[in-house]
Amino acid sequence: MPAFKDALPNTPASILPLVLQAMSRTPDSRLRELMAALTRHLHAFVIETQVTEPEFERAVKFIIDMGKATNEKTNEVILASDLLGLSTLIAVLNNPADPSNTHALAEAASHAALLGPFWRANAPFCEAGENIVRSPTPGMPLEVCGVVYDKNKQPVPDATVDVWHASPVGLYENQDEHQVDMNLRGRFKTDAQGAYFFKTVRPSGYPVPTDGPCGELLRAQLRHPNRPAHLHFMVSTPGHKVMVTQVFDDGDNNLTSDPVFGVLAPLVSHFEEIEVDGHTQARLTHDFYLIEGEMSFPHPPIP
Repeated sequence: MPAFKDALPNTPASILPLVLQAMSRTPDSRLRELMAALTRHLHAFVIETQVTEPEFERAVKFIIDMGKATNEKTNEVILASDLLGLSTLIAVLNNPADPSNTHALAEAASHAALLGPFWRANAPFCEAGENIVRSPTPGMPLEVCGVVYDKNKQPVPDATVDVWHASPVGLYENQDEHQVDMNLRGRFKTDAQGAYFFKTVRPSGYPVPTDGPCGELLRAQLRHPNRPAHLHFMVSTPGHKVMVTQVFDDGDNNLTSDPVFGVLAPLVSHFEEIEVDGHTQARLTHDFYLIEGEMSFPHPPIP
């Protein structure tokens, strides 16, 4: 038998060592580590579950379909990561509560959350108290205010509070032809006392997009697509890590069954309803605590 045949795979388990050996020359040590671990887990998964050829073909098609379904209105790859709990896992893993920050732990306001597939960079800058409703958007008026602190509970002036949310009908502006560009999106600067304040309409829960491969996966798993009502925030200032988070309405029925697993207990807040001039409106107060770090922004999932 020719000697080279001894170096060729002949069993399922014999393939992995050859792949790892081929990857071992990768100059970037972190890339080498990540790819080796990923490959080991993938091979172990295939062997453990005895993946069939039709199942493998279907998995490949799912990945291809995600790419085809990603456009200026949604990002199916991010959505898939959300539905598998990976996005929340990454957020929690990389943003643990700071045990030295007793104020943040007490106030339960420093927890990160997944970015989601609908953030857009460069939302308009607004004056304090400005309304981010830019086109007719029926719904209960909502006032949102709070203070941005550092980990020592010192107010952070001139921090940027970027906010975005779905309309009361459950659509982000880029999904809805009846909303003007950048409706329900805006960026605000904190004042000298670290305070921010803006007006909008109270958001409602909404279904994640179900017209693509991710929707097909949800239906196959008998899972509902409905996210609980929430506001998205991205808080930033030089010298501090960018905080990406969400604040949820404590009255929503889907808090414990969020399809993207994004609801953490510290992120649930009370939307107080008050009477103003004979009309009901809502008020939310939520503070943020930043930690020192690099001010690095995520890549926008959509343009």
